[in-house]
Amino acid sequence: MTAIRVVAFGGGHGLGASLRALRHSARDLDLEITAIVTVGDDGGSSGRLRVERDALLPPGDLRQALAALADDHPTHRLTARLMQHRFAAMSMAVPTPAEGRGPRIERRADRSEDTLAGHAVGNLLLLGLIEMLGDPVAALDHAAEMVGARGRVLPMARHAVGIEADVVAADGSHVTIAGQHSVAVADGRVTSLRLVPRDPPVCPEVIDAVRAADWLIFGPGSWYTSVLPHLLVPALAAAIVASPARRLVTLNLSPDRETAGLSTADHLAALHWYLPQLRVDTVLADAKWVGEPEPVRAAAHDLGADLVLVPVAVADGSPRHDPESLGAALVPVLGATR
Repeated sequence: MTAIRVVAFGGGHGLGASLRALRHSARDLDLEITAIVTVGDDGGSSGRLRVERDALLPPGDLRQALAALADDHPTHRLTARLMQHRFAAMSMAVPTPAEGRGPRIERRADRSEDTLAGHAVGNLLLLGLIEMLGDPVAALDHAAEMVGARGRVLPMARHAVGIEADVVAADGSHVTIAGQHSVAVADGRVTSLRLVPRDPPVCPEVIDAVRAADWLIFGPGSWYTSVLPHLLVPALAAAIVASPARRLVTLNLSPDRETAGLSTADHLAALHWYLPQLRVDTVLADAKWVGEPEPVRAAAHDLGADLVLVPVAVADGSPRHDPESLGAALVPVLGATR
């Protein structure tokens, strides 16, 4: 029996939760997992590398996907932990000005003096591999071997993209916000989203994975900056629509800042707004967090999907997906293709 080929779209912590869940599902199902990761990150370490090194791809979300797929061998787990390690600001000991001797004074290094502060080891590793090999897919495949990844990690586009949004602010004014980080923290309601450039090149491996997939999974994650961007890449969107795969949407447990004011049903409507031809088979949500289910069920129906309500949140009451619970919920859905 051949493996079930699953392609998961997203970025950051949301995609990480989905990939960890699929790792749990793989205990019961033979899965071939591919992560397709957004490449618009312009904040933190990734943003600095885009500016300071003209990085071909922002590595942060790619690194997180690799870490989520790392297998359980101690060497691979340690390598994954190393990739996730982030350098803290360094405390520097300097001599007193008088003679260069005597008590030493502890002070925080200025960012200009401590160029490693804030960078994750894996970001620098991926940057180096891409520069050495000249091929982002080859670089990611090599990094995947280093962590024993139980799947493949691919970039949404072959080079970094920008994200722009038109936003209606609280005072009713219309503004354009540029940059993934700025869009993610913008106050107001997003009315339009686009990529810069609008038609970025896509790696052939991405198109091949989508065409060969049995399931395409969208979410959870930041809707405007991690999930929807995949639908805005023309070549990728066309492949998603044309793919014979079934499609599943995992809904967030609570709105984040960029989707403040949007209902859960609105999240599903946004998928249709940005890719009207998209049809979905299953929408997965947590009954406790989804609120009144009927509007969500109706929005799912508009996409052609059934709504499945299952407990997938962590037990401490916070709005985070529990990988084991989400993985268990995915087993009967993904296994239904058999």
